[in-house]
Amino acid sequence: MPSLVFLRLSRSRALRLFLVSILLPSVSIFGVSLSSAQATTNTKSEVAVIKPHQLKPQSIFSAMNLSTNKADSTWVVVNKRRPLVPINYVPKDLVLPKLVAGNTNPHGMRLRQDAAEALTKMAVTMKSAKAGLLVLQSGYRSYATQVYVHDHMVSKFGLSKGESYAARPGYSEHQTGLAGDLAAVGQGCIALTCFANTKAAIWLAANSWQFGFILRYPRFSHPVTGYDYEPWHFRFVGVHLATKMHFSGVNTLEQEFGLPHAPSY
Repeated sequence: MPSLVFLRLSRSRALRLFLVSILLPSVSIFGVSLSSAQATTNTKSEVAVIKPHQLKPQSIFSAMNLSTNKADSTWVVVNKRRPLVPINYVPKDLVLPKLVAGNTNPHGMRLRQDAAEALTKMAVTMKSAKAGLLVLQSGYRSYATQVYVHDHMVSKFGLSKGESYAARPGYSEHQTGLAGDLAAVGQGCIALTCFANTKAAIWLAANSWQFGFILRYPRFSHPVTGYDYEPWHFRFVGVHLATKMHFSGVNTLEQEFGLPHAPSY
């Protein structure tokens, strides 16, 4: 996969730039005057990169203190050492994303309402950017469904390898209703690392933050997240946090919140 170019700034420096862009709109990190902070893709992909959404200054910090522990929080961190509480948690606002105009949800997967609305906007924009038609392959999984998925993977690959692909029930991001496994019509490599080389994946990796999504299991992050590279797995955290992480270069929730790494249970 062509490597993405990340902004090499310290977190404090990136945050100062972020604040400056809010207080002084003429000095913007959002693609106006600080060109080095623009979202980028490899030019070989020939995939258009849209201009970042303009955030409303009065709302920037309105969601900056969400819980990382509460199961219904947009910022909840779930990994091999942080199960959901309660372990059989069910979100109350699950809906079907309104994917239209060729974007599809073939298995009728649900997401929490904010994530579903953001995914719909992202799919429309991705299509306009000629990066492909979005497919939601997987979304919310109940505790019972995760029991089946986990057991299937362990049976197929063994305990260690199986659990590198599928979380134990109660430890899965999919149970939060905030995670989606994405693909693109006709681009292949569904749930495979080769998806990273598709136009859709390149565009999503460069632009999903503008809609509040992060690539949850990036390349080389296994010692932190406990999972191998999954270029198809995107997690909704909201535009505020996704933007902050994008410009600081921090690419895992564990590192963003200073939480213990979770390579194993």
